[in-house]
Amino acid sequence: MPELPEVEVSRQGISPYLENQQLVKVIARQRQLRWWVPDEVMAQTNQPVLSVTRRAKYLLIQLPQGDIILHLGMSGHLKVIPADTPATKHDHIDFVLNSGLALRLNDTRRFGAVLWQQKGEVHPLLASLGPEPLSDNFNLAHLTAAFAKRGSAAKLVLMDNHVVVGVGNIYANEALFKAGILPAKPAKAVTTQQLEKLLPVIKNTLAAAIEQGGTTLKDFSQADGKPGYFAQQLLVYGRGGQPCISCGEVLTEIRLGQRSSVYCTQCQH
Repeated sequence: MPELPEVEVSRQGISPYLENQQLVKVIARQRQLRWWVPDEVMAQTNQPVLSVTRRAKYLLIQLPQGDIILHLGMSGHLKVIPADTPATKHDHIDFVLNSGLALRLNDTRRFGAVLWQQKGEVHPLLASLGPEPLSDNFNLAHLTAAFAKRGSAAKLVLMDNHVVVGVGNIYANEALFKAGILPAKPAKAVTTQQLEKLLPVIKNTLAAAIEQGGTTLKDFSQADGKPGYFAQQLLVYGRGGQPCISCGEVLTEIRLGQRSSVYCTQCQH
């Protein structure tokens, strides 16, 4: 599943093609995705696209009456193409623009979503989300309070969207390694000093991934719309059994919350 940096780069990639254009119509070849595509989405014809924003891993196409919410799920990806491009298998939804282009959603497994958020309302999926990790609301006081009352593993707390959005498995592994924190350590046992180090590490790790992704994805209309995980040096994720780049100790791999967690027993405490 794409993590926050990949979704943000997708937002940056499609925004120039959608903003200040008219959404002429929505074409649905398959409305049964993870949820049924609402009638309100299908009714959006000849509407100006005000902006394209992101909340957690959701993209929001902002229109005068409300927002079309997109989630890519496990296998979804977006591409900007000429509107008359013949559809291929799994090309489920087209957002046709007056420019002659269309934003097309392809989703092999149909775990993605196209939803509607009425103007002035907050969709239930977005209502209880924690702060954005790169925002000022994600600060040391918030992180300290979240960790202080939880006995579950530090990594699982970090991946809890009620605590902070968008810190998925890959970047949680990387941030905890850089901060010297064992992923399975009870959150309430993480020291203040470790949290002081963890906060900027999370922000810097995600910001660097977004920057690198933006550099890699030169032109969204020429790409396949699926930036994937960027060509960056991952320090621990996917490197279980290999030597730690800092001390040479063999990296340990365990399962936490049904996800792979890789760490160094010497560098993380």
